[in-house]
This record gives sequence, C-alpha cells and structure tokens, in this order.
Amino acid sequence: MAPMGIRLSPLGMAVFCLLGLGVLYHLYSGFLAGRFAFFMLSEPAAGGPEAPRGSAGGGAVDLRELLAVSVLAAARGGQEVKRVREGNVLNAKAKGKTREGAEEQLTTGDLLSNRRMFYLLKGAFPAVQINSEEHVDTADEDTVPWDHSIPEEIKQKIQPKEVPAESVTVWIDPLDATQEYTEDLRQYVTTMVCVAVNGKPVIGVIHKPFSSYTAWAMVDGGSNIKARSFYNEKTPRIIVSRSHAGKVEQVARQTFGNKTVIIPAGGAGYKVLALLDVPEKNQEEADVYIHVTYIKKWDICAGNAVLRALGGHMTTLTGEEISYIGPDGNEGGLIASINMNHKALIEKLPDLEKTSHK
Repeated sequence: MAPMGIRLSPLGMAVFCLLGLGVLYHLYSGFLAGRFAFFMLSEPAAGGPEAPRGSAGGGAVDLRELLAVSVLAAARGGQEVKRVREGNVLNAKAKGKTREGAEEQLTTGDLLSNRRMFYLLKGAFPAVQINSEEHVDTADEDTVPWDHSIPEEIKQKIQPKEVPAESVTVWIDPLDATQEYTEDLRQYVTTMVCVAVNGKPVIGVIHKPFSSYTAWAMVDGGSNIKARSFYNEKTPRIIVSRSHAGKVEQVARQTFGNKTVIIPAGGAGYKVLALLDVPEKNQEEADVYIHVTYIKKWDICAGNAVLRALGGHMTTLTGEEISYIGPDGNEGGLIASINMNHKALIEKLPDLEKTSHK
C-alpha cells in the first residue's frame, strides 16, 4: 500500500518497469552473447564448416591428398640433395656405425632434404605421425606451404579415401644411399616417402633426384609404374647391398646354381626399382632383392608399399610381414619379389635367416 498522500499512476509504473528492463538488458546481453558464441564454436552445426583434414585435433586424412603431397615432398627433398651434390658442399661427417661396423655418413644434403620434406608433410597434415631418418631441430623449423593441388595423373588413377589420422604413420628417407652419394654414385640415390595405415604400407614414393624420375603407387588404388613382363625363377638375378654382397652370394649360388648373378648395389629404393619396369638407362634389372642384416624401416617402407600395390611381396627372410609401427628397425632381414612364387623363394633360402641378426 502506498504511503499517505502519494499516488502511483499506471503510466509512471510502466516507465519505471521499462527502465529496469533496459538496465538488465545491458548487464546480461554481453554475457549471453559470449555464452552463445562459445556454444556455437564448441558444437558446430550440421552442414557447417569442418575442421581441416589432418588438423591437430585428429579427424580424417584423405589418402589421395597424402599421396599428392608425398610425391611433392620427395621431389622437394630431391632438389636439395641434387643442389648440395652439384655444389660439392656435402660437409660429410660420421654419425655413427652400423651393426656391422661400417661408418654411417651424414651430409648437408641429408639435413636440408629432411627439413624440407618433414615440414612440408607436417604443415599439410599436422595430426599425422612422421618418422624421419634424421633428427628434426625445431630451431630450424621451416614453413613449406602446400596449395592442396593434386596432379592430374593422380586424380585420374586414385579415388579419394579417408582414414583416421591416428591410424597413419609417415616414414620419410630424405637421402637413401648416403655412402654412394658421398662417392658420387648418383644413380643409387633416392628420396622416399611411405604412408602406413595401422602398420601396413599403403603408399610408396621413390624419387631419383639426378634424373627427376618418380615412381609412386597406392595399395588398392593405382600407380605410375608396373612390373616387368618376365622374371627368371630358376636362376634369378639377385640384387643385394654393396656392403653385404658376400654374405648372400655363397648361399644364393648353392641354392640356384653357379649361373646365379649377384648384383651389388646401393640404396634400398634403387634395389626395389630394379625389380620393376623403370625407363632409366642406368637402372639395373634384378629378379629378387635380398637383405640379410638389420635394416631401418624408412629404408624399405616405400618400396614395400610399391610392391604391395603391384601384387608383389616384401617380407622377412622367414616370410613374416613387416609392421611399420613400433621400433624403427627390421630385425629379420628381407626378401622382395614380384610375379614370382614368393613362398617357394623363402623355402629355398632357409640359411639366410641364420645370418640376419648378425
């Protein structure tokens, strides 16, 4: 009840209420707008913009896009390898020894190629795990943009295919055959990128910097390379590491006869290409690739993927598939072939397994 002598008019009450509402609006409008914006950012509406593929939050990765950027990364790394070698500024130094006691070399070509390849792939697919042969120094971080263009040849042969980003591991070898690189044996040198999904190699890229030749393939997709029309199973030409040729030669001749040809060569990428139809004059041809000692996975992953895509095989000497998750190295040696009875080859070479861990 109003005090004695004071009368409240309906108009005055209405004005007072409107003023109160105005004050409340100004107090809470900013708060409510902020909460609405937070909700919209946290829960994107259906049909709204998606997070970038391969973003730090995970999500899906398109393997066709990853193939395209892998081809580009191998070529970009190859440019650095070629530039350093032609400028004769290798700055080669020992980075350690292999299990066999051989000295491993590290050059400026390895480091610059590694930086270019790693940051191109990382920039394009930040959520994907990348394993590289050389250490990546964050002080030398490089911005290598990718314009998301896909070469027409890849568009024609490969369909888009998405997989979870967390299932993908990329293995890069910025300079395969470093020892031969320091000796100026350029034909053996390659740069390689491999994409494994749940440990299985599905994309392989092998690039030869000094001839600009690139082979690529995707399992259940397509490739720009093919197998040769003929392979000799009775007396195969066997390609092996230059540093381990003697260990393979004796067993190979005992198994296949004295006419068996042993081809010592540098670089795992080069050896895989020797099994295929490569339009290169200085590319040797072989029927089987054998390695009898420990080997790093970035050396063999790309070749494994290429062979798998073409119907070939790369296994340990006992026939086990090589997994590209976990440790960086493969302990069981390897035997690789295509359009041959791979199981029969393994059965013919049982003694090689005994030397694979030495």
